[in-house]
Amino acid sequence: MKRLAGLSTLALMISATSGCGWLWGDDGYFRDRGSDYLQAHQVPPMQVPAGQQLRPLDPLLPIPHQVADSRAAGKYDVPRPQPLQGAIQTSDFSVQSSEGGRWLVALRSPAQVWAATRQFFTDNGFAIDEERPQTGEFSTAWQKGSEINAALARSLGVQDGEARVRVRIEPGVQRNTSEIFVLALQRDSGSTADPAWPEASVNAELDRALLDELQTALSRSADEGGSVSLLAERDYDAPSRVALTADGSGNPMLTLDTDFDRAWSSIGRALQAADIKVDDLNRSLGVYYVNLAEGADRPDEKPGFFSRLFSSKPDQEEIDARAERYQVRLTRAGEQILVTLDRNIDTVAPAEVARRVLERLKENLG
Repeated sequence: MKRLAGLSTLALMISATSGCGWLWGDDGYFRDRGSDYLQAHQVPPMQVPAGQQLRPLDPLLPIPHQVADSRAAGKYDVPRPQPLQGAIQTSDFSVQSSEGGRWLVALRSPAQVWAATRQFFTDNGFAIDEERPQTGEFSTAWQKGSEINAALARSLGVQDGEARVRVRIEPGVQRNTSEIFVLALQRDSGSTADPAWPEASVNAELDRALLDELQTALSRSADEGGSVSLLAERDYDAPSRVALTADGSGNPMLTLDTDFDRAWSSIGRALQAADIKVDDLNRSLGVYYVNLAEGADRPDEKPGFFSRLFSSKPDQEEIDARAERYQVRLTRAGEQILVTLDRNIDTVAPAEVARRVLERLKENLG
């Protein structure tokens, strides 16, 4: 302790005799850094190589505009910044681009995007010529610029000609997201030529304008609380053909003429509509684990007063004792999806049980 006190006293003596500039002065170790921000400068935004895809980057700590205040004077007078605007939330709809073209990414399920996108075109005067909800595609008829929304026609530059559009909606990389692709064709007014749809864009500016208008409309609809009816979702996911058949061994199965993504979502909704409880699911294996002894979970439905008063929720032991557990399995077979009911991966369900369940699913598929 005495040694520490002696060192402290020596340090104070040295400070007193040599001055405090090296500690507290402008160039001292413990100098005041309160005004350092005045020398800070903004650097240019990060640049990426041409042709590379980059998601929008929002600054975490944006520099406020017009911070300087000419009325402030004095070395340590901190200028009062202007109020910052509230951070704008990232939209659920964003346009992405790469060397292959542009597309719109939506944080919505394909079924929701299908109905909202189709409505955008019909509201602007486009006539739907052909649509295939099962594959997420629709196209419009050839129309003059005067037949569609005037502002949109000017934006697309088709006042003096004719145009038609093809829209394709695909499931996104992440769950419950969608990717919207737009392809537009133009021809001279009065022309009877009907060119085939190309594989890639033939008018990038026209496609870009359509995507921008579509993004604006979808964002506005989401901000206004726009929703999609369950009927629209069902129409989108519904397979074009559903048949109850049997395999080579005579075991019942459903055949769906659709892709796996839409088959998976439509079977999930059919299980709910058929009042079949889903205990678990594994999309990568294509399996819904169901319990035929219980009804489907309906979180939106609350029991009434008397139901709560005179009934009690069964415990897990009681549920396990009466459980009838099976697996609804989806299997790809060429252009079709096969749906079967199994006891487990090695054992099929009894034929009468499988037929009864598959018939209920078929009734609840569009």
